[in-house]
Amino acid sequence: MHLPEFIRQHADRIVDEWEEFARTITPAAENMDRTALRDHAKEILLAAARDMSKPQTASEQLAKAKGEGPEKTPSLDEAGASHGELRHTVGFDLVQMTSEFRHLRACVIRLWVDSLESPDLAYFQDMIRFNEAIDEALAESTAAYAEQMSRSRDIFLAILGHDLRAPLQAMSMSTELLMRKTTLEGDALACANNIKRSARHMAVMVSDLLELVRCRLGKSLPIEPKPMDLADATHAAIAEACAGNPECDPTVRVEGDTRGVWDAGRLGQLLQNLIGNALQHGLDKRDVTVTLHGEPDTVRLTVHNYGTPISANAIGTIFDPLVRSADEELGQPSTSLGLGLFIVKEVVDAHAGTIDVSSNETDGTLFTVVLPRNSL
Repeated sequence: MHLPEFIRQHADRIVDEWEEFARTITPAAENMDRTALRDHAKEILLAAARDMSKPQTASEQLAKAKGEGPEKTPSLDEAGASHGELRHTVGFDLVQMTSEFRHLRACVIRLWVDSLESPDLAYFQDMIRFNEAIDEALAESTAAYAEQMSRSRDIFLAILGHDLRAPLQAMSMSTELLMRKTTLEGDALACANNIKRSARHMAVMVSDLLELVRCRLGKSLPIEPKPMDLADATHAAIAEACAGNPECDPTVRVEGDTRGVWDAGRLGQLLQNLIGNALQHGLDKRDVTVTLHGEPDTVRLTVHNYGTPISANAIGTIFDPLVRSADEELGQPSTSLGLGLFIVKEVVDAHAGTIDVSSNETDGTLFTVVLPRNSL
């Protein structure tokens, strides 16, 4: 009997063994009933049998072995993905879930081989096709499990970031009230200012974290465009970035009309992150140049600094979330979660603009943002 027919005839027996094995996976399986333990096992088996019964050329088999097959089995993929999602929900870890497929593969082949009286060469092809089908189901199940795990992590981070806002706000307001109601001097004043700066920095980090989670959960960055002047926003961002730092003195150049319809708060984030990045990684805090150039339909913003150039490999991922600079990886003090440039890119995209970066030892590092005047 060929393997597809064997699977169809003995599916219930095979699923019984699947259930018996799944019951040993504790503690996740301790509170699962029979239906949950057998979850999607029969669907996966029957879909595998259907796939094995279809003709397959040598080239198609080679492509499938490399994960490049043009055609998949929808019912197999759907059952595998659903199984991965549900196993994540009930508390199986990834190793435990994949062990089910290992056991299923071994169980089917053992039972089938024991049933054979006179195996021939064609049966080996059946075994290959069965392994391919199980590998496809496992791949889909693992991908779905990983997606659910990532989504759970993002939701946890969103809740954490949201809950951190309240104590941070309380810290900031209490410090402001203390400094207004009480005359502080010397060390007491320095401590109060340190708390105020730290609370502001933590609030920025929490805000960046929430923006990351929002984007990862598939929600675009919300903007509320209104008429504004990018030059005014730039001067305000520089004043905030350089507050309390006498060495900070960026050069600002404004050419032409820099007014447009944008979200002032979002562009404030963009400017803070680009200017802060230049100040952090530049060789001289006075040698940072911010240029605004008004063009007929767009406004061009550039931020330039000299310093260690960004490597060609790093430029390709510099706007990805949680990317660290070489200095930070070597243990230099970090001032962010590695989300600053990711937020910059999201703000630019939300305004239908573009952003580019170039970097070399001779010319320094240059970020160029082009924003259409009207983002509505």
